[in-house]
Amino acid sequence: MKLYKILFLLFLTIVGFSCQDELDTNPTDSTSGDVLFSDVQKANVALNGIYRAMYVAEEWSANWADEEFGVTAFMLTYDLMGEDMVQNEGGSGWFWFDYMYNVKSDYTHKSGRPYSVWFFYYTVISNANSIIAAADNITGAPSEINSLIGQAYALRAYAYFSLIRFYQQTYMGNQDAPGVPIYTEPTTNASEGAPRGTVADVYTQIDADIEQAISLLDPEAAAPRTHPSHIDYYVANGLKAQIALEKNDWATAESAATTAMSGGTTMLTRENLENGFAFNDANARTVLWGLQLIAEHADGYQSFYGHMDASAQFYAESARKCISTWLFDQMSNNDVRKYVWWNGPLDVDADLGPALSYNQFKFQFSDPTNALGDYILMRHEEMMLIKAEAQCMQSKYPQARTTLYELMAERELNYDISGVSDANTLTVNDANGPTTPAGGSSTLLDEIILQRRIELWGEVGRILDIKRLKTGFSRNFAGSNHTQKLLSRNTLDPEYPDFVMSIPQSEFDGNKSMNEVNDQNPWADN
Repeated sequence: MKLYKILFLLFLTIVGFSCQDELDTNPTDSTSGDVLFSDVQKANVALNGIYRAMYVAEEWSANWADEEFGVTAFMLTYDLMGEDMVQNEGGSGWFWFDYMYNVKSDYTHKSGRPYSVWFFYYTVISNANSIIAAADNITGAPSEINSLIGQAYALRAYAYFSLIRFYQQTYMGNQDAPGVPIYTEPTTNASEGAPRGTVADVYTQIDADIEQAISLLDPEAAAPRTHPSHIDYYVANGLKAQIALEKNDWATAESAATTAMSGGTTMLTRENLENGFAFNDANARTVLWGLQLIAEHADGYQSFYGHMDASAQFYAESARKCISTWLFDQMSNNDVRKYVWWNGPLDVDADLGPALSYNQFKFQFSDPTNALGDYILMRHEEMMLIKAEAQCMQSKYPQARTTLYELMAERELNYDISGVSDANTLTVNDANGPTTPAGGSSTLLDEIILQRRIELWGEVGRILDIKRLKTGFSRNFAGSNHTQKLLSRNTLDPEYPDFVMSIPQSEFDGNKSMNEVNDQNPWADN
């Protein structure tokens, strides 16, 4: 098996800081695992190296680092693969080909999306495995060791969950389909490659890992979280809620989301949004999990905000990310969220910069001069919407309405869905395409998913929901502002083959347990 890049080598080059508000990633004195994991303080350096890797543009692909800056790069990809986000121009080419569905063929080399996502998440897994394997030998306070090992299990669950959603269709109906290789031990050059486990096998591992993480991170057993980038008990439950949602395990999704919201976070108020709340602060009360960046790790071009904030002079200035006209029009003028997109005249557009119809202002640098801005990975509101969907799917319609009204009371004045039917089916046969009907929601589930799309635009990866809900999508709706409508592609197919990424050739070259003829993911017949 080809050795995945071990971050221990990365640790030797990190210039770290030990202030309380910064990740302690000071370099160790040796690459020896015995030294690195001799005590919990040293082992936390390894853990922090994983978190650091999640937001910096390391060598996740041989080239094109400007679109390979960790987990937010992948989430942006997943949003651009759907119908709610528009890339208005090609700009320098970054993410343009994801938006066009023209990256799957890049599997033959080590540049681009097929390789970078695979390589990144298996690097996380490899390093989490090394921490977990050392658990019995690490010295230190038991609560601190529990926190360390619990986070490693949660990160492994997160990585496998991310891999299986990108390299295969959704869980339901595909349990016996090929998944991804599963490794639970540290890997070396001598390690033997694993075959593709089934989707069910991968989720069995994910479930086991997140349960172990939650047990170890229980506040009664684990040391308190010291940094917003770290996973704690409540974040782990948020991950459990996301996983259960994917599996249609509605009772678990509801329970886990409820627990995730019990850790002290709160939803954004209407006043927060009216005052221009910035989605760039990992310490905000709405944030369960965020990655806190410092100046030494910031790069305007190789960053999420560099590709989103058109008011800064980076890539977004000439490759603007907009909301679709259809989704924008679903918001009433009483909806405070409408103003996180361009609120100037919709017919007066500049060639460059922020003055463009439907351009987004949700994601901006906190400090564009120093290219600063934290990455928000999980918010209180996402848990509210998971809870509402799970309640609706259990036919708990009054409870689902209450949860949704609680959110919308801080979003839209005079919000009223009394005319929406109590039903947990999506309206997918409307002339507007497989989405909420042009005239508005017909069912309660229509409305919950609509509000999820608006509230979490740019945060959860729209194509992942399209796959999970098995709706397919169309960009060719009336008045569409999409610059690439994908007319030659059957994106209406709920399990369109190109929703699934190709496996990189390098995996077949280095893993004798996988065969490129039998194990490669299929292509669409366009």
